[in-house]
Amino acid sequence: MKEETFDVLVIGGGGSGLAAASEAARHGAKVLLIEKNAQLGGSTAWSVGSVSATQTRHQHKAGIFDDCPDWHFEDLGKFAGPLAERDNLGLRRILVDESPAMFEWLMQSGLVFLGPASEPPHRLPRMHNVVPGSKAYPYHLGRLCRSLGVNFRFSTRATSLRLSNGKVQGVEAIDANGEAVFFRASKAVVLSSGDYSAGRDLKMKLATPAAAACEAVNVTNTGDGHSMAMAIGAQVVNGDLVHGPIMRFIPPKRPTWIAKLPPHTWLGHAAVLAMTCLPNFLVRPILMSFITTALGPDPGLFKAGGVLINRCGQRFVDEMNKPALALAEQDQGIGYIVLDASMASRFTAWPHFVSTAPNVAHAYLPDYRRNRRDVYHQASSIEELAVELGMDENTLRQSLQSAGHAGQALTQAPFVALGPVKSYMVLTDGGLKVSDRHEVIGSDGQPIAGLFAVGSVGQGGLLLYGHGHHLGWAFVSGRRAGRFAAAYSCD
Repeated sequence: MKEETFDVLVIGGGGSGLAAASEAARHGAKVLLIEKNAQLGGSTAWSVGSVSATQTRHQHKAGIFDDCPDWHFEDLGKFAGPLAERDNLGLRRILVDESPAMFEWLMQSGLVFLGPASEPPHRLPRMHNVVPGSKAYPYHLGRLCRSLGVNFRFSTRATSLRLSNGKVQGVEAIDANGEAVFFRASKAVVLSSGDYSAGRDLKMKLATPAAAACEAVNVTNTGDGHSMAMAIGAQVVNGDLVHGPIMRFIPPKRPTWIAKLPPHTWLGHAAVLAMTCLPNFLVRPILMSFITTALGPDPGLFKAGGVLINRCGQRFVDEMNKPALALAEQDQGIGYIVLDASMASRFTAWPHFVSTAPNVAHAYLPDYRRNRRDVYHQASSIEELAVELGMDENTLRQSLQSAGHAGQALTQAPFVALGPVKSYMVLTDGGLKVSDRHEVIGSDGQPIAGLFAVGSVGQGGLLLYGHGHHLGWAFVSGRRAGRFAAAYSCD
């Protein structure tokens, strides 16, 4: 087996891994980051891209000077609600205290944000949205890592941690050529391998069969870091907490033009200027390109009487009773939302919207007709709609004549069907138990020497409800663990 030696090994090239690698390198360590995909990004590049923080330049520009980490700490408890007693308050404290400096670091690294936006129960606006999109994170943080001398190995999958004399010595992996290699870490290994939303066995073991059956947004998040650490005695906290199944429109086969924009800093500033200064009729088409692509249908469609059918045209669930969970059990987890003319006419203006990015914009049926013709279907009769969707006419007719939540059958043409919609597992909140220095805790209650975990794999029982906290934790925990790893010695 080939062998290479570095001071610090980082396993995973998403936001937390890039933060850890850059900080470890900045503190003098020789760093290798391995990523099983062909490029950087992880779930960070799939995200909406928001980061919630206090005491930011953006807050000050908006006249908000009295916000503080203490209030942020209290408000995070409100987001957690009845689950608050399961939260790791020590890690929550680290998140809110470190977020202001983390956010400034992101901006100094070239990231550009729009905001702050409100999101109750935050008492003040704290949500900052990256522009032009979330792919700006791996672009700028990847550049930062390269400038600091971080080494990369792509298409390289970690398979196991090698433990000897009570210390993690490194990682065994399969490289891009399919050859086994051992990467030795003279100081420490940092796990930044994401969650297990695509790890069927882990979801079955830690969560539920329904979660296990649900396809993930990020299909490469198979929980590799969790499995490797558990094999040497680590424990998972809050493994049953999952975000899904959640219904979303299937992604377009081709990326939209906005997804192709280069994430340059100057372009981000230009986007912020445009969104704050240009008239709405010029800005709105840009926002719709994002909102109609990345987000899912609002429950208001079902409250208005919309009917959810499967690929065969059958209505299979009370749409107000966990429809995404029921959809996950249908053929390929795919369905369509059908409205008749009386219902569809409402979803052309506020307050009846099809999808929304909180405090950014709302999308209506005309926006989907314009931007997502692949998921917008309109027909002058049930027969025509059945042909359009490839369904049996009689089955579809029976489904539409069974009243939805609003108590009325769908009889008025034209009919509108939105879909395919699919149930996805967005993320899982189960993370390895860690210390306040992000050291992985073993079965004996003590840190496993030379092993750190950050981001989702190092969530440690921390609850991250509300927008902008998963990314915030990725960057906060990554930066801290990178510094600790660079200085690590088990002597």
